[in-house]
Amino acid sequence: MGFSRGFAPLAGTEVQLLILGSLPGRASLAAGQYYAQPRNAFWPLMGELFDAGPALPYPERVRRLTGQRIAVWDVCAAARREGSLDAAIARDSVRVNDFAAFFAAWRGISLLAFNGQAAATLYRRRVLPGLAERWAALPQLTLPSTSPAHAAMPFVEKLRRWAMLQRQLQGPC
Repeated sequence: MGFSRGFAPLAGTEVQLLILGSLPGRASLAAGQYYAQPRNAFWPLMGELFDAGPALPYPERVRRLTGQRIAVWDVCAAARREGSLDAAIARDSVRVNDFAAFFAAWRGISLLAFNGQAAATLYRRRVLPGLAERWAALPQLTLPSTSPAHAAMPFVEKLRRWAMLQRQLQGPC
């Protein structure tokens, strides 16, 4: 079973929304980019919602997304996993990211959005109990996974559900 290490967060100077995945998969690790698996719906969704789609070079996608006050990170800093499926993460090997430091650096976060149930479960079990009350009380939204392993839900339905993020960001900071 391979040991995978995650990436630094993608975040601009201001962050209102933090999108959390679980841990980068093989294609992402090989490319050094979040959601690099070509069949992953993350960047197509970000293209539809925030003009940060996969046709753009990765640095431009990141710039556009973070320019919308959106940060992207993973719950796991590192874990053992064979392959790319969230179900294959060895739960006893999980090392979570330093969320206390992240929240201290980006104090304007008002919403957490989880890219799938696995990220939400890991966060609630491994991160939430150790957070200060202010950060533990942040609203949370669990969205359908963008992973190609979650292909039973059509893209248009994922888009409809992920569009909630767009509505959230239209409110005041």
